[in-house]
Amino acid sequence: MSTASRLNHAFENAPELPLGTGTKYVLISDCHRGIGTSSDNFLKNQHLYFAALKHYYQTGFTYIELGDGDELWENRNMESIIEVHSNVFWLFSLFYREDRLYMLYGNHDMIKKKRHYSAKKCNTYFCTESQKPQPLFPELIFHEGIILRSSKQPDQALYLTHGHQASLLNSTFWPLSQFFVRYLWRPLENFGVLDPTSAAKNYHVKNKCEERLNEWADRQGKILITGHTHRPVLPEEPACYYNTGSCVHPRCITCIEIENCSMTLVKWSMSARADSTLYVAREVLSGPVSLFH
Repeated sequence: MSTASRLNHAFENAPELPLGTGTKYVLISDCHRGIGTSSDNFLKNQHLYFAALKHYYQTGFTYIELGDGDELWENRNMESIIEVHSNVFWLFSLFYREDRLYMLYGNHDMIKKKRHYSAKKCNTYFCTESQKPQPLFPELIFHEGIILRSSKQPDQALYLTHGHQASLLNSTFWPLSQFFVRYLWRPLENFGVLDPTSAAKNYHVKNKCEERLNEWADRQGKILITGHTHRPVLPEEPACYYNTGSCVHPRCITCIEIENCSMTLVKWSMSARADSTLYVAREVLSGPVSLFH
């Protein structure tokens, strides 16, 4: 199966959400939430992420996670991830109750595509305040793709997926990749050896993935938004391919905001005021760019 076939399949039965002047979406991918150990790449940015997530909840955005939200190649236990990052999952539960939470699966959390995964693994979280389990998102369905379709121009739409479909090793043969990451590359990473097959860590693999994704979008005449490569992309000029970046950069997290039919690439990082007090800052990297011309 080719990249084109895999991407086409991702959108065959994809749910559609409305896109218009009154809709607000934030697209975030590649959080790789772990279990709080030294290999938990999300840990260093958890405060940035929580501040950003709280901002988007309070300002009425719908949260869409484009895959690899949880690191389930290195870790076996989703319950441990929820326990360690319970503050994040508490916010997720608030989004979920208001029908403002959508999640896709990527290659690192491909297991979430199994039926009833949420009911079994994401049913509750332990609330430290009440000291008892609270409902999480037991009926949430993890999709491979989501389509945001214009309310006024139905032929105009955004196609959202993780982007692992551009790699045979990370899609069709993902169990093999999982095996190598869990038992080979994860231990070697502690000695400074990076996974050469990873689109996030190997620039040649990253470039090839983005070329394939861009080529599919261009040939199909569609606007494609992915994660996977960890490289944020939002050109000022009209384009067919965009990327949210990731939440595991050493100093920041990036995401794409969609509001008033425009997209903005945003960075959240630590900054300092004149009196040297630190705060979480939101910075526009690119945009806003009008979606439809």
